[in-house]
Amino acid sequence: MEVLGIIPARYASTRFPGKPLTDIKGKTMIQRVYEQAKQSGLAEVLVATDDERIREHVQSFGGKAVMTGTEHQSGTDRCFEAYKRHDQPYEYIINIQGDEPFIHPEQIDLVARCFEHPHTQLATLIKKIETPEELFNINAPKVVISQHGEALYFSRQPIPYCRNIPNDIWHKQHTYYKHIGIYGYRADILEQITQLPPSSLELAESLEQLRWLENGFRITTALTHHETIGIDTPEDLQRIVDKA
Repeated sequence: MEVLGIIPARYASTRFPGKPLTDIKGKTMIQRVYEQAKQSGLAEVLVATDDERIREHVQSFGGKAVMTGTEHQSGTDRCFEAYKRHDQPYEYIINIQGDEPFIHPEQIDLVARCFEHPHTQLATLIKKIETPEELFNINAPKVVISQHGEALYFSRQPIPYCRNIPNDIWHKQHTYYKHIGIYGYRADILEQITQLPPSSLELAESLEQLRWLENGFRITTALTHHETIGIDTPEDLQRIVDKA
């Protein structure tokens, strides 16, 4: 089973312009993500970008890049355009976040292995929540899963609600999971979900994956024990550098 990895990378970020090209101890963010992805079992890795500076930089360190339009509202849309522009077909595609320079290659392989099951349409990762701070952080989406490991719902709020239990021990009364934002798609499913208009649940929570669930698509989850470190702002980057 051959899988294509695509790293969406746009230059014009509202909170952190030029983020893919920012330096992290001698290497740019996009180079670090690319090199981590290349250590996984992916057959090929591409950067999907709308900016010539990013494309030229990726090519300068020996990476592959595909130019895409500037109008995309999500990384999923950018991934699909890059896939369609690519000259080699793949049955499975993994969307690797361009702002997670320390992603573990094993996490990418974990998503890919979900497609060993023929029923898998979409795949993503979850991680057990260990603290109340994590549970009540609205910037860390939570996910409820079925007994078969499929996502039932995603929310920025803690779900389910633990009735008659103090908030600070909810995580000890129930197993909560947070969502790790890496996505795997079957190629035909990727095409279908990019044709869907925004859904009411998606607009309410500002979570794209709710659009897929609301339209009846199934999302298989895999459990990871690795933490991921996303960089959304210059302050996030400084905290990571200070800890290194």
